[in-house]
Parts: sequence; structure tokens; C-alpha cells
Amino acid sequence: MKVILLKDVRGTGRKYDVKNVADGYAMNYLLPNKLAELATAEKISQVEQHKREQADVLKIEEDLLHKNLEALKEVTIEIKEKTNDEGRLFKGVAAEAIIQALKEQKRLELQEDAIVLEKPIKETGEFEIPVEAHGKKSSFKLIVSSL
Repeated sequence: MKVILLKDVRGTGRKYDVKNVADGYAMNYLLPNKLAELATAEKISQVEQHKREQADVLKIEEDLLHKNLEALKEVTIEIKEKTNDEGRLFKGVAAEAIIQALKEQKRLELQEDAIVLEKPIKETGEFEIPVEAHGKKSSFKLIVSSL
């Protein structure tokens, strides 16, 4: 029986895959649990159209990401935090704060997992922040200073 998966099903396929499965598996498990629907010609064409649209959106997002990564090479942002007498920060600067500063100061948006920090920054100074997304790498300069 030909079905269209509505969710990822372990051992069967991913969402929107058109699969041939055993009749009993479809009738007793996939359909009652709303994990799949019967594949008609109309629904198959809708799924293919949806996949094409998703591929187009993914391509646009990847192009935008590539442009953002290229623009990052020349970017310098500054974050001001409270420090103690020795110049160490009370609270470390994590990827989330860096992304927020990028958004506010340079209007660039990145996902939190794109910034590669081994640990939060806990001292003042200049830092080269590595960025990696979809196999592409870049970096930008971060200046952490005292309030």
C-alpha cells in the first residue's frame, strides 16, 4: 500500500516521504496513529510541490547565510559588562549574548549553534570569534570592555 508519511517514522522514512508499506502495517499502525495518509495522485503532487518549495527556501537561506558569513569577516562588535578589580567579568559572555549584540549592533542574525565557543569569555579584551554554519567558516572580532 502506498502512503505519505506525515511524521518521521523510525525504520520506515521521514516526513513527506512516499512509501510502499505492507497493508497491515498501514491499516493497523500508520493510519490509525495519524503517522501517514493514503497516497493519491493529487496528494503525491502536493507533497512534491511542497518538497520543491522547501528546497527553494533552503537554497535562499543558504545563500543568505553565505552572504552573512562573508559580511562577518569585517565586523567588530563590542559588549560591555561589569568587571571586578582585576578586570575579570562577573558573568561570562556566552554565544547567546554575542548573537544578541550582533543583531542589535550590525543587524546580522545567526543561530546560536553557529558560534563556536569552547567556554564563555570571562575577561576583557579583543577576541576572534569563530563561526561555522552549513560547513562554511568565518570569524569576527569581539571587544569585551568594562562598564
